[in-house]
Amino acid sequence: MAQGSKKAVLYAICVNAIVTVLKGLAALATHSASMMNEAVHSLMDTLNQVFLMIGLIRGGQPADGEYAFGHGQKKYLWNLWSAIGLFSIGCGLGLAHAWHAYHQLHVIERPDTVSLLGLDIAPIWISAVVLFIALVLEAYVLYVAGKEFTLRMRAAGAKNPLRYLRDADDPTLIAVLLEDSIAVTGVLLAATGIALTQLTGNKLWDIGFSVIIASMLGVTAIFLGKINMRFLTSIRDTGAERDFQEICKLHPEIERFHDVRSIIVDEAHTVVVAEVELREERLVGDMRERIDAHERALLSRVPEERLNDQVREYAETRAVIQATLERTERVVDELERELKARCPRVFHLTVEVEGLAPTSKLDAPETLLS
Repeated sequence: MAQGSKKAVLYAICVNAIVTVLKGLAALATHSASMMNEAVHSLMDTLNQVFLMIGLIRGGQPADGEYAFGHGQKKYLWNLWSAIGLFSIGCGLGLAHAWHAYHQLHVIERPDTVSLLGLDIAPIWISAVVLFIALVLEAYVLYVAGKEFTLRMRAAGAKNPLRYLRDADDPTLIAVLLEDSIAVTGVLLAATGIALTQLTGNKLWDIGFSVIIASMLGVTAIFLGKINMRFLTSIRDTGAERDFQEICKLHPEIERFHDVRSIIVDEAHTVVVAEVELREERLVGDMRERIDAHERALLSRVPEERLNDQVREYAETRAVIQATLERTERVVDELERELKARCPRVFHLTVEVEGLAPTSKLDAPETLLS
C-alpha cells in the first residue's frame, strides 16, 4: 500500500513543480489574479506533497527502543502539518491576493500583448497554453492517484467512493487524490474566469474565480485535517475487534470474552488487546494425561536415591503449572494466528486469560463422580 502512495506522491511532486513555474511566469506576464492564485495553489501542492513524502519515509521506520510499535503515526502528523499549511498559506495567500487585486482593479492595467521570443503574443493565448499544459499534466497525476484509490476501494469491498473517501485508512493517498482533484478543478475555474474577463472586459470575473480557487483549498485542508486528527487520537479498529470476537465465538475452548480493545498505529499496523475465560470441560479434558506426562518426565531426571515425598510433590506441582501454561499458550497462539490470517494489519495481540469460566459442574460437584 505504501508503495502505491509513494508513487502517487512522487508523480504529484514532479508535475506540480513544473506547473508552478509555468503558472507563475504566466501570471507575471498576464497580471491575472486567477492565474496567480493557481500558481500559489500549485506551489502549495508541491510543498505539501513534499511533506507527505517525508511522512511516508519517516512513518515507514521500524520499531526501536523509543517507538515500541514503529513510527507509523508520524505519517499522520506530517499529513496534518501539510493540511494546516495548505489552509493557512494556500487559502490565506490566495484570498489576500484576490483582495489586493480587487483594490488595485483600476490601477493595474493588463498588457495588450506580451513579447516572447521576439513575438508579440496576446495574454489570453499565454494563459490558454499554460492552463492546457497544466490540465494535461495534473489530469495524469489524478489518474494515477485515482487508479490506486480504486484498487484500494475494491480490495476493501467498498462500493461507495464518497464513503470510502471519508473512511479510508491511508490519509496520504486521500490527500494526493483530493489535491489533484482540486488542481484539475482549479485549472478549469481559472480558465473560466480568464475567458469571461476576456469576453466581457470585466476583471471582476477573474478575481471572483480566484476567490473560489482559494476557498476550495481551505475546505479541502479542513477535511484532510479532520481525517488525520482521527488517526492521531488512538482510533479503534472496529473491523479487527469484530474479527477477534467472531474467532472467539467459534473457538471450542473459549467460553466468553470481554474488554476487547484496539488501537490503529497506521493503516498497516493495529494492536488488539482482550480478556478471555476458558471453557472448563475442554481445558480439563486431557489435562490429567498432560500433567502425568510432565511429572514422569521430571521424575525421570532425578536419581532413584533422591526420590522422596518432597521431590514428588514438587514434580507434581510443577507439572500442573507447566501443563496449564502450555495449554493456555496454545489457545492464545491459535487466536493470534487466526486473527492475523483474517486481518493481516493486526501485528500485535495481547490476550489476558482470566481463568476458567464457571460451569454447571461447579454448582453440582456430584456430577464429577458420575
